[in-house]
Amino acid sequence: MVLFSLVATHADIDLETVAQLSNGSSGIATSALAESPAVTGAVVLATCNRYEIYGEASHADDVEAARAALVGQISEMSGLSEQLVSRSFSTRTGPDVSQHLFAVSSGLDSAVVGEREIAGQVRRALITAQHEGTASPGLVRLFQAASKTAKDVGAQTALGSRGLSIVSVALDLATDLSEDPDWSTKKVVVFGTGAYAGATMALLRERGCRDISVYSSSGRAATFVATRGGTALDGDTLRPAVAAADVMIGCSGSDNRVDAAELAEVRSESDRPLIAIDLALTHDFDPAVGELDGVELLTLESVRLAAPEEQAESLAQASSIVSGAAQSFEQEREARSVDSAIVALRRHTMNVLDAEMEKVRARHGCTAAAEEVEFALRRMVKQLLHVPTVRARELAANGQQDDYVAALETLYGITVEQPAAAAKAECPVDHTQLAPASLSDTAALTEAAARRNSA
Repeated sequence: MVLFSLVATHADIDLETVAQLSNGSSGIATSALAESPAVTGAVVLATCNRYEIYGEASHADDVEAARAALVGQISEMSGLSEQLVSRSFSTRTGPDVSQHLFAVSSGLDSAVVGEREIAGQVRRALITAQHEGTASPGLVRLFQAASKTAKDVGAQTALGSRGLSIVSVALDLATDLSEDPDWSTKKVVVFGTGAYAGATMALLRERGCRDISVYSSSGRAATFVATRGGTALDGDTLRPAVAAADVMIGCSGSDNRVDAAELAEVRSESDRPLIAIDLALTHDFDPAVGELDGVELLTLESVRLAAPEEQAESLAQASSIVSGAAQSFEQEREARSVDSAIVALRRHTMNVLDAEMEKVRARHGCTAAAEEVEFALRRMVKQLLHVPTVRARELAANGQQDDYVAALETLYGITVEQPAAAAKAECPVDHTQLAPASLSDTAALTEAAARRNSA
């Protein structure tokens, strides 16, 4: 089994393209497994500044076909040409897959180095794939190892010890832009009810903000604020809340944006300055919002530029942990890849032994002498198998497991059968998205892509 990944991030392409690629991301893994036998497992990691697909194929020769199948599905879901989709993704195979994911999970590849949210997003990506039946055993082990690595980085280094995150940096920027830095006096409207919105609420509370309203077109606002505090907004109360707000924060990833002209009309009678923080990959707010009088617009790009640099020592320590974890993962994976060969050799040898012992019993019966012969033979076989088993592990650690399998076939005629891929389960989740309307009739700020951007 071979792991591979398709990666599109803020480091390589613009965020608008990443956002377009991720349209329909919730159904990519399920559809790819259903359409292509080359894809035996898939996990999708879609966040505010990256869109990555981790896959598993039965053999290295199947990776290109699996990639083509995924590119085709992404093209169909996003409406972008297959050529553009293909160019937008870099492809990783072998050790590069674990090295990259472990770095991502640990916050080393984030716009804000050492950010906290990404580790949770990696965990939720695996949980979603397991729920939908697309996570193969190899991918489960990969993502579990990534989560463990992130914990080790957090426990053993000072990276991100200040609690840095995209949200916290955005709120720091908003504080700097405010005439009054006291958050206890501010009225804030949050759009979205996903994990990202939850992190935003928690940080606002830490800064002393008490007047927080939450809007969700899906009707989840009331449930969301029930455990976090705040006021749930509906269609009737959204407009006046926006009109009176000091800060509005977009965390929903709506397919429709807050129109600048409509926002200007809603706030036409307000003389309060407004800071709009757009944390959604697909943008909750029209970029023209930042051109309105009295409105300051902060985006993910603003956050990236303002993110402080981590200390070089902490970064070096974290990178060392990630590299070590990736190397260990690959060694364990290579060692596991010869398990089938070892089992096949043992089965072959023991079958020969059992056949010979049947002949002994047929001639001498179940006598004490026959039992002594069987005991001696089994002990001898165990000793004979010891060196081939050790060599199998050593060769696998050096990436030479194929040589071992070939030797078994040449010397003994043993055909090594690889474990069957996990059955492809149908996705039990209805991914149909709610159609948004305008702000004036309460649904301009939807979270149709909440799974993608709040994770």
